[in-house]
Amino acid sequence: MKQKNSSKKESSPPKSRLRENTEALVIAILLALFIRAFIVQAFKIPSGSMKQTLQIGDHILANKFIYGVKLPYFGTTIIPYKKPQRGDIVIFKFPQDPKKDFIKRTIGIPGDVIEIRNKEVYVNKKRQEQHYAVYTDLHIIPKSMQPRDNFGPITVPENSLFVMGDNRDHSYDSRFWGFVDLKDVKGKAFIIYWSWDKENFTGGRDWLAWWNWVSWNRIGKILK
Repeated sequence: MKQKNSSKKESSPPKSRLRENTEALVIAILLALFIRAFIVQAFKIPSGSMKQTLQIGDHILANKFIYGVKLPYFGTTIIPYKKPQRGDIVIFKFPQDPKKDFIKRTIGIPGDVIEIRNKEVYVNKKRQEQHYAVYTDLHIIPKSMQPRDNFGPITVPENSLFVMGDNRDHSYDSRFWGFVDLKDVKGKAFIIYWSWDKENFTGGRDWLAWWNWVSWNRIGKILK
C-alpha cells in the first residue's frame, strides 16, 4: 500500500513588523505626494496683500485639479478641465522668482482690456463693483509716478492672467510686474483650514494665551 505524501508546502514566513511599518510608511508618503501634486495643497499667508479676505496667519487649501491635471515641475496640462475665471483667488509661481508662491485675485483673463482710473477698476470698459477690494490710502498717485492707482488700458495676452491683491493700496501685483502665465498657476484657494494671530503671537507656555491667539472664527471659512 502506497503511503500518501504527508508533506505540506511550507507557508511563507510572516512579514516582520519592521517591514510592515516600512511598507505602510512608503505607501503613505507616496499617497501624500500624489495628493499634494494633483489634488490639494496647503499654503500659508505671509503678508497682508489680500486683506481683508485673507489675513496674515491664515492657512489655506488650494484645489489643484480644478484647472486641470498638470505635470509637476513642468506645469504642462495633461488633462484640461477649466481655466481661471474673474474673481478666482489663485496661487501661482511669482514671475520674478518662481521659487516663491504668490496668492492674488484674478481680475482679467485672456482678451480682457484692463484699466484703472483713480483706483477704480475697469474691465472691457465696464467699471467693476468689487466688494472684496479694500483701500486704505485716500491719496491718489498719478500714472506718471507709478501704476498703483492709474494703469492701462492694456490687453491680457493669450494664456495669461491679470491679478491684483484685495488690499489694493498695499499689494505688489500685475500692476507692477505684469501678467501670470497660466502654466504657473498652481490652484484655486477654497478654504481656510487654520488661522492664528501671527502678528501678535509671542510664543510662551501659557496655554490660555495660545487659545486666544487662534482665530477660531476664520477656521473653515470658504473663500469667495
